[in-house]
Amino acid sequence: MDLDLALLNDKPTAITDTSSTDEKSFHKAWERSNRLNLMFMRMTIANNIKSTIPQTESTREYLKFVEERFRPADKSLAGTLMAELTTMKFDESRSMQNHSIEMTNIAGKLQTLGMKVDDSFLVQFILNSLPPEYGPFQINYNTIKDKWNVSEPSSMLTQDESRLKK
Repeated sequence: MDLDLALLNDKPTAITDTSSTDEKSFHKAWERSNRLNLMFMRMTIANNIKSTIPQTESTREYLKFVEERFRPADKSLAGTLMAELTTMKFDESRSMQNHSIEMTNIAGKLQTLGMKVDDSFLVQFILNSLPPEYGPFQINYNTIKDKWNVSEPSSMLTQDESRLKK
């Protein structure tokens, strides 16, 4: 059963008396795939969303309408994630490593939305999220000439966190 047939191929031309057996079987398979895909999509999409998507007879068209419907949501999500990344503070409710991982995950989500967060930029966000006790660590980072990737401050901050706890 080729469910993706209607997604991967354009709608075949209409069947005529001169159509070959292969063309007829492809048309029949495409129609079945298209019908099943549309039925499955309409069943799985929430009713409040479904009502905003126009009825179409093509799986590809339906997906285009769904994509257009959710494009503004991506912008909103990107704004929310940027605000979260820029205002996040380390509050010792979790480990330093988990804090760094969480900030890295937010940057990864932003990247999937088309907003690349450079490693040096993310390192700076992580350092800016630290409480005053990590001041010497920040001064040390600012005095070295090398730029760090995201994994370097995470491991060093974990060491500094254990030093501060002692």
